[in-house]
Amino acid sequence: MIFRKHISNLTDGELLENYRKSGNNEYFGELYNRYIPLIYGVCLKYLQHTEQAQDSVMQIFEDLLPKLFNYEIGEFRTWVYSVAKNHCLQQLRKTQREINVDFSTGFMKNDEVLHLFDEEEPDEERMRILKRCLEKLPEHQRTSIVHFFMDEMSYVDIVEKTGFALKRVKSYIQNGKRNLTICIQRSIG
Repeated sequence: MIFRKHISNLTDGELLENYRKSGNNEYFGELYNRYIPLIYGVCLKYLQHTEQAQDSVMQIFEDLLPKLFNYEIGEFRTWVYSVAKNHCLQQLRKTQREINVDFSTGFMKNDEVLHLFDEEEPDEERMRILKRCLEKLPEHQRTSIVHFFMDEMSYVDIVEKTGFALKRVKSYIQNGKRNLTICIQRSIG
């Protein structure tokens, strides 16, 4: 009983270090129990089925044990979130399901901009125009556009990387794309 109270007072870092040193599953169990709601929430968000999410939580638990010895973990919460997210994305890839993304109305207008980003080797003049127009965008729009089109990041990834709100990211991309189109059309025409 005293051991249990002692374990519950340890920080995530202390639990992780004690588990690595001793191999005692009690330390890992306490650490994992703290983050089951987070892991389950991530799994449910991506997989969208209760049973699959529950199975994934158990699978992640089993997969984490050996990984804890092989990885340098700064903050456990951030690391376990990434592990859970990656696990779910792998599950979705296996079943070839697509992740539903709510594209706002009018998002796919003005295909010229998309075409510039999709070309494997656009000519120098078009790249110069694109770079110049990107530089003219407000910082938030430019950052969101570059992450979305060039880095091929999802809305959620952009939110995590930048700290922008999801609605703001969608707005920055939509407005940035419109502003880019106007700039490119002026430069070309």
